[in-house]
Amino acid sequence: MGGDNQTTVTGFLLLGLSGQSGQEELLFGLFLWMYLVTIVGNFLIVLAITCDSHLHTPMYFFLANLSCVDICFSSVTIPKMLLNHLLGNKSISYVDCMAQIYFFITFINMDGFLLSVMAYDRYTAICRPLHYTTIMRPELCVLLVAASWLITNLHALLHTLLMVQLTFCSSNAVHHFFCDPYAVLKLSCSNTSINDLMVFTVGGLIFLTPFTCIIISYAYISSNVLKCPSVQGIRKALSTCGSRLTVVSLFYGAILGVYTHPSSSYSVQDSVATVLFTVVTPLVNPFIYSLRNRDMKGALRTLISDSRSRKF
Repeated sequence: MGGDNQTTVTGFLLLGLSGQSGQEELLFGLFLWMYLVTIVGNFLIVLAITCDSHLHTPMYFFLANLSCVDICFSSVTIPKMLLNHLLGNKSISYVDCMAQIYFFITFINMDGFLLSVMAYDRYTAICRPLHYTTIMRPELCVLLVAASWLITNLHALLHTLLMVQLTFCSSNAVHHFFCDPYAVLKLSCSNTSINDLMVFTVGGLIFLTPFTCIIISYAYISSNVLKCPSVQGIRKALSTCGSRLTVVSLFYGAILGVYTHPSSSYSVQDSVATVLFTVVTPLVNPFIYSLRNRDMKGALRTLISDSRSRKF
């Protein structure tokens, strides 16, 4: 893997999270279970929303998009790790590694943008109910999602193009189960100051914009809900906001902890922290945003009962 420029790099070795065979066996089973639950849970949500005309509203439109993104987000990293474990091969090609970085950045940012759009949708529904249908028009919903895709893809393209300019001429061992941008940057023998600068500036802007929108939206929602005379209504609304803010805090807190310092100081603890937003968040999103919802549970029951009746 040695060489004088990036053209000599043919691949990397994904060492996993522990590097010990016994622990890797346990992680394989855990990640396989979590991945299957993530795929099935999010797929059922998309199917239920598509099949039930009563769920063709802005809130469920955004939820279906979030589920699709979570399926893709998990599929960028976990299947390769599972396949490598089954084959007893830790390698990933240079091209596949760069592709993994691109899609990882795209989907992690899409998760954040969709969470912020969903928070704004709930703010409009709760704080401005009389104007909800006027504000959340289908055209605006499509525009918000399309703009999010454009911004996140351009952001991913920027970091990936900067990454391919680097020289890798020493170790090719990535201390992670996927090509995390910081873990790969640490292997470069080039000057990565521009990459780090882009993470702090452009990445920081992409990070803070949806996060700020989420916090402001839920602050307004909480303030509005506390004015309600019904104790049961307040309890239900705060429970919903609390569970969603828990997921948001988990998602953004882990990202903040990993990517707010230079890539040169990236450690094993950071690689473990990335599991929170690459594996755990896509897993819990269906339960937090759907299975606590009465309409969603009804649509899922109808979908399952219809599928059973067709078998017989």
